[in-house]
Amino acid sequence: MPTHRFQQGNGMDVKATSLDFAPMHERMDFYVKQNILSCCATVVMQGQEIVDYKTFGYMDIESKAPLRSDAIYRMYSSTKLVTSVALMMLHEEGLFDLDDPLAKYMPQFEELSVLKPDAQTAQDVVPAKQLILIRHIMSHSAGFSYGFIEPDSVIDQAYLQGGLNVLTDSSIDLEEFCDRVARLPLAYEPGTSWRYSVATDVCARLVEVLSGQTFDEFLQQRIFAPLDMPDTGFWVPPEKTERFITQYAPTDFFDPMKPGLVKADDPVNGQYNTRRPLLSGGGGLVSTVADYVNFLQMIVGGGERGNVRLLKASTLKEMRKNQLAPGVHVAFPMWAMPGTTFGLGFALKETPQASEPASARDEYHWGGMAGTHSWMAPNAGITGFCLTQRMPGFWHPFSHEFKAHAYAIAGQ
Repeated sequence: MPTHRFQQGNGMDVKATSLDFAPMHERMDFYVKQNILSCCATVVMQGQEIVDYKTFGYMDIESKAPLRSDAIYRMYSSTKLVTSVALMMLHEEGLFDLDDPLAKYMPQFEELSVLKPDAQTAQDVVPAKQLILIRHIMSHSAGFSYGFIEPDSVIDQAYLQGGLNVLTDSSIDLEEFCDRVARLPLAYEPGTSWRYSVATDVCARLVEVLSGQTFDEFLQQRIFAPLDMPDTGFWVPPEKTERFITQYAPTDFFDPMKPGLVKADDPVNGQYNTRRPLLSGGGGLVSTVADYVNFLQMIVGGGERGNVRLLKASTLKEMRKNQLAPGVHVAFPMWAMPGTTFGLGFALKETPQASEPASARDEYHWGGMAGTHSWMAPNAGITGFCLTQRMPGFWHPFSHEFKAHAYAIAGQ
């Protein structure tokens, strides 16, 4: 079939099909018109072919400049998929085994303590019986926490008091970051539960230790350059700020559908306009739709895009296997993810919900705090990628509606 080309940084070919995405486009536009989102972009792929790409809304609400097709987004935890691929590239090279103790390469994680089940303070601990394994840090089952998911909990209070505030402080490098993590208690015995955490930042430091390169150098040389991702990195240089979207926060954090937005991060004088010491493997990257789609095409292609192969297909298959203990599932205090387990970097949908098609089984996915979410659905033959810049925007209704439309329109 003929293709038409979007003229942007490195081009995105959209395959012409008879599929009608108008219902999805209308619904995404609704979110912008209602001032629930300032902007939105959506991509649907069948296999590695893009069958729909659309932008909605604005670079910033104040000027009403239309959202550019080559706009730069804060990717937050969409970074985690990149970090997981980076570490598994080193696994393929034989530099570590998934069952190796983390302490073999990062000795500060040798002697750890675990919070007692009834802990009232961070001092209520017992020595850990088990060592953290590398497969644990790739699946958020090591016992780490984040510091902001449950800010009043004993463990998250300990993170904040221990100098780990990932949302606001990027002043330390990965080595110092991991040293601080190692001084804190674990939330549970390694391998026994699941808790969203700084584990992927620890993975990033492990990439540095094993490769002998800084994390940004490794990503640039081994992933971004080979996949033609020129606008992906840890900061936005001055010559690109006109393409950097303003980030907004809702006026009501508890009602995701209530209109009203306030500026949360400036594209010229914000968090990303200078190089920061913390090269966060858990949430530090900025990227464009075109760049990240190249990365997703590599994932969907079994580790290969064009003539570039980053991983073996068998490695990606391993990454899609549940790593959690029997009966353990992904759980958040504020986001419901029933029927979900976790692999080596990906959340895994083991049981579709009543509202979802049966072809959603084995979907694997993850996304970022500001509403950048990608999911791969092998049984439906489709991949979806939706983006906005709303903090918080993870697991927002717009992303669920986008997914439902994508399955209904393009699923096989």
